[in-house]
Amino acid sequence: MEWLALPVSFAVALIVVPAGVRAMADAAMTRENYAGRELAFPLGAVLLAASLVALAPLAPLDDRAELELLDPELRRWFAYAVGVAFLGLFDDFLGRGAERDAARGWRGHARAVLSGELSTGAAKAVGAFALAAYATSGLGRESLDYVADLALLLLATNLANLLDLRPGRAEKALALVGAGLCIGYWTLAPVELLGLFLGPVIVGAAFTLRERAMLGDTGSNLIGALIGIWLVTTLSDPGRLIALGLLAALTIYGEFRSISSAIERVPLLKQLDSLGRVN
Repeated sequence: MEWLALPVSFAVALIVVPAGVRAMADAAMTRENYAGRELAFPLGAVLLAASLVALAPLAPLDDRAELELLDPELRRWFAYAVGVAFLGLFDDFLGRGAERDAARGWRGHARAVLSGELSTGAAKAVGAFALAAYATSGLGRESLDYVADLALLLLATNLANLLDLRPGRAEKALALVGAGLCIGYWTLAPVELLGLFLGPVIVGAAFTLRERAMLGDTGSNLIGALIGIWLVTTLSDPGRLIALGLLAALTIYGEFRSISSAIERVPLLKQLDSLGRVN
């Protein structure tokens, strides 16, 4: 019955997410998006809150009623997903956001640290590494496989940050990866494992696509963590190495080139990227 975590979290999110978006707007918690519109920000904090609210009925019933509503492996990965979302929240509120001179990319954050400035991005990267190391400890992986798992988690989390420059893009990446893994391995295990977080992300996508709210690093970190967890827990060893190579290539490309511009040049990607948006 582990699949029930998704409909429960979805039902909770239908109540929590719209209320959260309204509360942020009323409190003037907004930020200007790529098109110059002021949107509720950061939606990721609301998505995380909705997931935790959904856990309130699921956890006691899973333990006391022995209904098996939560995958036992969720305990291992819960800290990583919630932790990197918190690090994103730290960046959203203490980072310098869209300022022109704000540190960007790994090179920008490295320069900021070397010059003695506070780089929330660098703190986020170190914290994410610590969380990834903690989550993957005790799996009995050989040294190289352990390093590969760490890198896969971290690069997947960073990828969502690179993609979250247009509404709904990170969510679509999550959907594509999830569908590919479920179909490719003919299993619902990824959905059962992370259903607690998926319901709020699905509801939240309706707000990002309609440009009523922005994920922020809180939300993109959460979505990236879900992608990374899926890759680590579902793929075979060769599959992980292939995924790691692809993520590394995308990360390097995103460091020096614009991913948005690349998507605009490929008709199929451009069409998928604009799917569901209001404009």
